[in-house]
Amino acid sequence: MSPYVITILLSSLGLGTALTFMSSHWLLAWMGLEINTLAILPLMAQHHHPRAVEATTKYFLAQATAAATILFASTINAWATGEWNISCLTHPVAATMATMALALKVGLAPVHFWMPPVMQGLDLPTGLIMATWQKLAPFALIIQMTPNAHPQLLTTLGLLSVFIGGWSGLNQTQLRKILAYSSIAHLGWMIVITQFKPQLTMLALIMYIIMTSATFLTFKMMSATKINTLATNWAKTPVMIALGLLGLLSLGGLPPLTGFMPKWLILQELTTQGLPLTATIMALSALLSLYFYLRLCYAMTLTISPNTNNSLTPWRLQNMQNTAPLATFMTLTLMLLPLTPLAQTLIN
Repeated sequence: MSPYVITILLSSLGLGTALTFMSSHWLLAWMGLEINTLAILPLMAQHHHPRAVEATTKYFLAQATAAATILFASTINAWATGEWNISCLTHPVAATMATMALALKVGLAPVHFWMPPVMQGLDLPTGLIMATWQKLAPFALIIQMTPNAHPQLLTTLGLLSVFIGGWSGLNQTQLRKILAYSSIAHLGWMIVITQFKPQLTMLALIMYIIMTSATFLTFKMMSATKINTLATNWAKTPVMIALGLLGLLSLGGLPPLTGFMPKWLILQELTTQGLPLTATIMALSALLSLYFYLRLCYAMTLTISPNTNNSLTPWRLQNMQNTAPLATFMTLTLMLLPLTPLAQTLIN
């Protein structure tokens, strides 16, 4: 694809997200979501592979359904209350419909079924945009309408997402599907805490974007899309494998890595709000996600692939990829935990 076309598409992605961020009117927010969806479709189908075209079609149908439901819900609210303001979504039916539509937009369980096959059909750079940038605009709307949303509905969506995201990723061998289920699980943590402390949701979203970007860029640097491919890279790029292992453990939420920070703060806030059972269920469900991260780590570091080469050092091609974004995101993924007191100060 031409660099000029890619520049226009990425600029349109930024325009759609910024329009949704700045809007307080449902029609403008809907327009931003539509621009966002239409801008990413050519990027998804650029390789003209049947699987990519199938993923693009599934994504378009899911996003079009969610956008139509958002428009319908906002129209019902305007008809009942005379208000188009996002923060004035007070009609209970409209609020429930809008919440489920935004859950479909980002891929929360139980309306998550489109996300793993769509991620599987994309290349790693486009999958990175799908897992990170495309979550920003819907989450901006979720945070704005949370005061009028049904609290039990948000809690149910969060618990289902954490449990299904961890459980469904156990038996996967494709890295993009594993990262899709990882995304579903992380989104569950964010949606549960939105009703109590939206600042903590934003912090968790930022941390998730940093860690997921580091993981995607690591897999792209190794040209790995399956677990079997990871096992063959230890002899070629041991430093990259070691950093990728730490990035996966950070996604799993192990201290002293960055991923521990949002999980710890969310569990602490849930306990403060008098929901120890919810916090316990989420903490136990996080063990499911940690299991398949450890499975990837085992394949990367403790599995030796068959090697018929007599020499100890395999022949290497010079890597011409830009490593600056990977270095930046990986450093943040591994070393942001000491800033937890600063994060607590900012969100309180």
